[in-house]
Amino acid sequence: MKEERPYNPLDKRSLAENVAHALLSRDKIRLDEIEPFAGAGIYAIYYFGSFPPYRLFCEVKERDGREIPIYVGKAVPPGARKGNLGLDADPGQALYKRLKEHEESIRQAKNLNIRDFYCRYLVVDDIWIPLGESLLIARFSPLWNKIIDGFGNHDPGKGRYEQLRSRWDTLHPGRPWALKCQRREESAEQIAKECESFLRNILL
Repeated sequence: MKEERPYNPLDKRSLAENVAHALLSRDKIRLDEIEPFAGAGIYAIYYFGSFPPYRLFCEVKERDGREIPIYVGKAVPPGARKGNLGLDADPGQALYKRLKEHEESIRQAKNLNIRDFYCRYLVVDDIWIPLGESLLIARFSPLWNKIIDGFGNHDPGKGRYEQLRSRWDTLHPGRPWALKCQRREESAEQIAKECESFLRNILL
């Protein structure tokens, strides 16, 4: 006899689904057109441009209307980094500032156009932010979360440039501080081929 799992509205996955659904129900907005707002939360960034390794994002959208994020992230209140998650720390403009950081990174990349990037974002009570982000990453396996690391990195600062340049900065050169980091053995061409293979596996 088949055993039905009872529905629990407070189940972690149910709660995460609610947060994810609320985000995905929002209208997309171009990343460079977001107006200032207060709050912390989660977001999904989408790419619809002509960079050859990413062509499947547009092809899938044109073929069957699917919109697959290239990156999913979160912005928590500053106090959350000190163990205050869930204690109603003042979020300030945490989510807006994080999206503006991403806008700047894309603008600095020599082979990307900021006008090709869109996002959905959702202000969320801080305790649900990590749960919502985790579910979205598990559901979509976003390219820049799974394969091309480094998009969300910050300048490591003087004295720490001995670390390897990220795969994102290798494929999308332009951030001045990343050029100070050590060059990777793998080339941009190798990373691009891996991107194409990964996208074929998850999108087709």
